[in-house]
Amino acid sequence: LILQPFNYAKNMVQQQRPISMSPMVMYRGVGANCVNMGSCTMIQFAVGGRLKSMITGGETRKLSLFEQMSAGIGAGTISAVVGSPLELIMIQQQRKGGGVASRVSNILEKPVNFTRGFTGAAVREALWTCGYLSIPPVVRSTLMETYPETFDTNDKARIPAALLGGLFACYLTHPFDTIKTCMQGDIEREVYGNFFQTGSKIFGDSGFTGFYRGATFRYGRMVCAVFIMDLMKEKMSRLMYPEAFQ
Repeated sequence: LILQPFNYAKNMVQQQRPISMSPMVMYRGVGANCVNMGSCTMIQFAVGGRLKSMITGGETRKLSLFEQMSAGIGAGTISAVVGSPLELIMIQQQRKGGGVASRVSNILEKPVNFTRGFTGAAVREALWTCGYLSIPPVVRSTLMETYPETFDTNDKARIPAALLGGLFACYLTHPFDTIKTCMQGDIEREVYGNFFQTGSKIFGDSGFTGFYRGATFRYGRMVCAVFIMDLMKEKMSRLMYPEAFQ
């Protein structure tokens, strides 16, 4: 809820549409977005945890950076199956207004529309999940081990870890997010065709920088989100699996 205006502004800039300062417009699609964030985060944590367990074979040990990243990429890709259609509904609401039912009805005029933007969403979620599930824990532990006097608690190391995780997740994934957003905003295919046609159109219109439209809004949202989720991950892990922290 707190970060919805960042999300709205990012989507409008990516589609080269004007930003409204009306809260009623900014919060269009917030219901679909909340379901998306909740369900995708749950899937990413659950699948990521399961993949990490499979990698270690049940052995209690620290995962390498490659193992952490592999688990994150796998979890993110799977979560896009749920997340991509929900984002499609949200973006259609942001562009056209109306409730969820009317937008779903409009999208279902061509059921294949629900797959629109999935490739971009899958790549983005794979790298994003890697960024927030894998990078912050590695950065935190590295800082605490290398600079124990400066970073003597998890909370002190969490801020730079969130900044680095958010930076990785945002700028590496943003071109895919821009392509996805443009495709999902144009289900009529008046301007944007398939994934590659959309990428070619963006590049032709704006060059390489076109892929980074709205990146500032997304990075701000991501840093906040990575910080919150890294904090919740640690707290919830201690509550759910206390034996692992003894």
